[in-house]
Amino acid sequence: MNQVLADIVDLMNVEPIEENLFRGRNHQTEHVFGGQVLAQALVSAFRTVDQAQHLHSLHAYFLRAGDWTIPILYEVDRIRDGRSFSTRRVTAIQKGRAIFMLSCSWHKREDGINHSQPMPDVPPPEALREDLKTYGELEKIWPEMSKFNFRFQAIDSRPVERSHLSDDDEHPPIKHTWLRTRDALPENPEIHLGILAYMSDLDFMSTSMLPHGKLAARHSIQGTSLDHSIWFHRAFRADEWLLFAKESPNASGARGFVRGHFFNRGGELIATAAQECLIRPIGKNRETLTARQERAGE
Repeated sequence: MNQVLADIVDLMNVEPIEENLFRGRNHQTEHVFGGQVLAQALVSAFRTVDQAQHLHSLHAYFLRAGDWTIPILYEVDRIRDGRSFSTRRVTAIQKGRAIFMLSCSWHKREDGINHSQPMPDVPPPEALREDLKTYGELEKIWPEMSKFNFRFQAIDSRPVERSHLSDDDEHPPIKHTWLRTRDALPENPEIHLGILAYMSDLDFMSTSMLPHGKLAARHSIQGTSLDHSIWFHRAFRADEWLLFAKESPNASGARGFVRGHFFNRGGELIATAAQECLIRPIGKNRETLTARQERAGE
């Protein structure tokens, strides 16, 4: 396993401090990545649940920006333990204040009716360019990209649509990305759940900005994740290719909404995710948007 992936897996190995209380470390990248907090909170909950039950949904809110220089405490509340379902609430805490809150539900596997929407017809990952190469080239222009680019040394990410990171054109709010870890993962199910949660936050917000060209350039937007939900439908491995098909049906009120479906290589729908994110115009961008709205109202 390469060192970057090993470090991410190690970050998910939260330290037990007391019953129902865990401590997690941060990437040393001058910010706290939402996918990391989501994964650590999920693993904290996992360690308090009967292993005969499997995660079927999670719903999370990002409440405050995290401080990357200090650990995060995860307090697990065992809301309910039933014969079929269990519920957990996890609060991530720094400096005595909640920065993140997760609710998740676990279900003992049962037989039932079965159907799944078809996977989009897209090129296979072998035919596509890696995000690692694209971000590496952009890093020469924008050195701050290094804060994000290192993750692609652990996660092999290959977009179907050509990268729009370096242009100001308007594009449909749709993205398809193949994802998997670059190396095999242990059989431990908490690692695969944590890695999928981590990957689900890699490229959500940018989908909501695609139709807006220059108005949604990264340096002209104050952006952050506001909430995040995932529904788990079928068993999966995070070290095997998964297609993440994303679309943004709405952006309004300085918020963008994005939803996405994960499909395995066989075409089965294995998980569905949704997120609302802050995409607040700043500086001259805000002035341009205000003027545009005023003209539209005339």
